[in-house]
Amino acid sequence: MAQTPLESLKFNNVALKALPVDSSLEPGSRIVEAACFSRVHPQPLLNPSIVALSEQALGLLGLNLDGVLKDPHAVEYLSGSRCIPGSEPAAHCYSGHQFGQFGGQLGDGAVCYLGEVETGHGKASVPGSMNPCGRWEIQVKGAGPTPYSRGSDGRKVLRSSIREFLCSEAMFALGIPTTRAGSLVTSDLFVQRDEFNSGNLKSERCSVVLRIAPTFIRFGSFEIFLPVDDLTGRQGPSAGRTDIRAQLLDYVIETFFPDVQGRHSERHERNAAFFREVAVRTAKLCAQWQSVGFCHGVLNTDNMSILGLTIDYGPFGFMDRFDPEFVCNVSDKRRRYSYEAQPYVCRWNLVRLAEALGSEIKPASAGAILDEFTSIYEDFYLSIMRRKLGLLRKQEAEDEALVADLLKTMHITGADFTNTFRLLSGVSSTTGEGDSVAELIRDQCASLEELKMANHPTMEPGELESILFMAETNPGMFSFVANKPEVAKQLEKIGRLRELLTISEEELKTKQREHWESWIKQYRKRLARECDVTADPDAADQERVQCMNSTNPAVVLRNYIAQNAIEAAERGDFSEVQRVLKILESPYSFGMDLERHSGRINPKQEVMENTDETHQIPYDSKPPAWATSIFVT
Repeated sequence: MAQTPLESLKFNNVALKALPVDSSLEPGSRIVEAACFSRVHPQPLLNPSIVALSEQALGLLGLNLDGVLKDPHAVEYLSGSRCIPGSEPAAHCYSGHQFGQFGGQLGDGAVCYLGEVETGHGKASVPGSMNPCGRWEIQVKGAGPTPYSRGSDGRKVLRSSIREFLCSEAMFALGIPTTRAGSLVTSDLFVQRDEFNSGNLKSERCSVVLRIAPTFIRFGSFEIFLPVDDLTGRQGPSAGRTDIRAQLLDYVIETFFPDVQGRHSERHERNAAFFREVAVRTAKLCAQWQSVGFCHGVLNTDNMSILGLTIDYGPFGFMDRFDPEFVCNVSDKRRRYSYEAQPYVCRWNLVRLAEALGSEIKPASAGAILDEFTSIYEDFYLSIMRRKLGLLRKQEAEDEALVADLLKTMHITGADFTNTFRLLSGVSSTTGEGDSVAELIRDQCASLEELKMANHPTMEPGELESILFMAETNPGMFSFVANKPEVAKQLEKIGRLRELLTISEEELKTKQREHWESWIKQYRKRLARECDVTADPDAADQERVQCMNSTNPAVVLRNYIAQNAIEAAERGDFSEVQRVLKILESPYSFGMDLERHSGRINPKQEVMENTDETHQIPYDSKPPAWATSIFVT
C-alpha cells in the first residue's frame, strides 16, 4: 500500500545519535544519570479526534491539510497513539531553577520527542532567521508518563492544550520567535484535575499538542551537571559529568550555531561567542514580548530556549489594561515573573546558564557578556517602540522619555495596551488631528471601579501597617524605608487610591482625556520633526501609518478569547478554536474576520446585570468586565 504523507516523513534523529540515551523502559519516575534522553512508549488515547490543525506549522514538515486529513491514521500519529514510521520516542532530561530555587532533575514529564524530520535547508524557523540544520524536531505533549513525570500521569487536558496550540501560532504570526504547534487532538479519556489547587477536582479530557521546533534544548538542559546546591541540597542527575556536558555543548553549537563554530577554532572563544549569541537572542525575544504586552508566567530556567524561542506555554497572558506589575500566573504570589520583571529575570537566567557551563566558559568572558545584556535589551526595545510609534526617519535622545511618558499615561489612565497603540496611528503630523484620537483612547481606559481595584496595595497588610505607623512615629526611619522601590510603589498606590476615592466617574473621564491630550501634543511635535527631513510630508505620514499598523497588532490572544474557545470546545464545538486560529494568523489586518464575534458572552454567568455586557464581543475590542475574573495558574 502507498504511504500516506505522515508515513512518508523522513526522520533523521541526530540528537539520539549524538547524545547519551538511557535505554531502560523501567516504569515509574526515577533519577536518570549520565543521559540526555530516555526511551519511552507514548500511551494511546481513547477515541482521539482532531480539534484543529495549523496549516502553516504542518507546512514546515512538508505536510498539507488535505494529505493529513485523508490519512486514516492521522489522528493516532498526531497524538502519539501510533508511532509514525521512523520516529523514536524519547523524553529529554533537564534540570532548572524554578521560582529562583534549583529543582534538581525535572525533565519532560508529559512530553515525548518523536524524532527529527528532514526537510532540507532554507526553511524559516522563526521570522528573520533560518533553521540551519534543515531538520525539525517534533514532539507530542500529553502522551503519557515518562521517567520525569514525578508521580504525575503525563497527560495534558483540553483547556491547557488549546491555550498552548493557539498561542504558539499567534506568537509566530506576531513575528516573535517561538516553538510551533501543528495539531491539537482531544479524546474520550478523562483525568481528574484541580485547576486552582482548591480541593475541587473535575474530570477533563486528555488532549495532545504536536509541537515543532529546530530543537527543544533549553538552559536547564545544561543544569543536569550541576553539583549539590547549597540552598536546596539538590543536585543535577549527571553532576560532575563534564564529559557529557562538553558533548552536549558541541552538539548544540555545531548543529544550531554553525556560524559560531566556523568562526572560532579556540574552544573557550567559541563557547563565549555561543553564550553571547544566546544572550542577544534572549534580549531580543524579551524586548519583543514587552512590545506586545506578553507575559510568560513561568520564566524558570527550564522554560528558556537555547535558541531564543518562546517555549512552554503555561499560565501566559497578554496584558489588557497596561500595568507594569501585571502577573498572569495567579500562583506567583511574590510576583517574581511580573511584566516589568521579565528583562531582569531573563538576565538572571543567563547567569544560571553561565554557571551551568562551568569551565567551558571563562568567568571574565561570561561576566562581560552579562554586563552587556541590559544595554542590548534596551536598544532592541527602543528600536521596536520607535516603530510602534512610527518614528522612522530620526532617532532622537528624547525618544526614550517620550516612550516612558506614554507608558506612564497608559498606567495612570488604565488604558488598554493593544488598542491604544493601534489607535495612535490616527494621530496626524500634518492635519492637526489628535483630539478625536484622545477621545477614542479615553474610551479604552479603565473605569473608576477598575482603577480603585488596580491601586489597592499588594503588600501584606501587617507589613504595610508597620510602614504607615513608622511615618507617624519615626519620620527619619520612614524616609529611609520609603526610598526602597517596593515600598515606594505601595505608597504611590495609596496616593492614587486616595485621589480616586474623592472623584466621580465623569471627573475621571475628564482627567483621562486631559492626560491623553497632553501626551498626544508631545507626540505630534515629535512627528512634525520626522517630516522636517522629507519633501513630502503626506507620503511620510502614509508610510508611518503603514509601519505602525504592521507593528501594532489589532488582535492578540486575550484571556477572554481563549476562554470562549475553551468553553465551546469542552461542549464539543471546536469551531471557535478554528475560527480564533484564523484570526490570530493575521493579527495586523482589519479583515472581515475581525467583524465576527467570539462565541460566549460570559463563561461565569448566564445573565449579566450590566446591559452593555449582553452582546457578543468583537475580538479586537476592549475586554468585557468579566474578563478580569479569569484566572490561570
